[in-house]
Amino acid sequence: MVRIDDSGDETKCWLSYPDEIDALAREARETDWERRIAILLMGKVGLRASGVSTAKPQGLRHNDEGEYWELSVAGKNTKGGDKATRDAYVPESVKRELENYAKERNIAPSEPYVSVSVDSIRRWVREAREPLTDDNERWQHVSSHDLRRSWASHHLVEEDVSVRVMMDIGGWSDYQSIEPYLSKPTPAKIGEELNGLH
Repeated sequence: MVRIDDSGDETKCWLSYPDEIDALAREARETDWERRIAILLMGKVGLRASGVSTAKPQGLRHNDEGEYWELSVAGKNTKGGDKATRDAYVPESVKRELENYAKERNIAPSEPYVSVSVDSIRRWVREAREPLTDDNERWQHVSSHDLRRSWASHHLVEEDVSVRVMMDIGGWSDYQSIEPYLSKPTPAKIGEELNGLH
């Protein structure tokens, strides 16, 4: 279930990973495959909305040393200044879908997978969440950044991926930038951790 924190100036949401990310991606696909691709890039690769349009087929490659797929993207430089290029980790399932999508849509290697404005990407998330609010009104608060937040929190808190690894693949330059993503654990994680102590 979508978790929310509305105690501050903005309402922050955490979607369960991967179930609610997948649900949102399915809703987006009802309108267009490009919208689904944008949601997968934010929710399963951890891109900001502003970085989605920098992802191109020529940037998708296998890292032979680490035995995983990565995608070269440009995004916010948390040190300030111009956008910074980083290699984002890509799950195998997303890699296959990116390849199928590029082939089906005849996207050239140098063209972006998603070629719309950041505002359009944010609107796509709002439109995809609307049908889901019937089952859970918390969906009405979900934003494009909540997809990245959910991705980061899942890996940091639920999967215990090291902060240094997440900083590298997520584009955070220092601990202060990544600290907000160290969210409250889910009840399942609390039970898993504490039940083993007795």
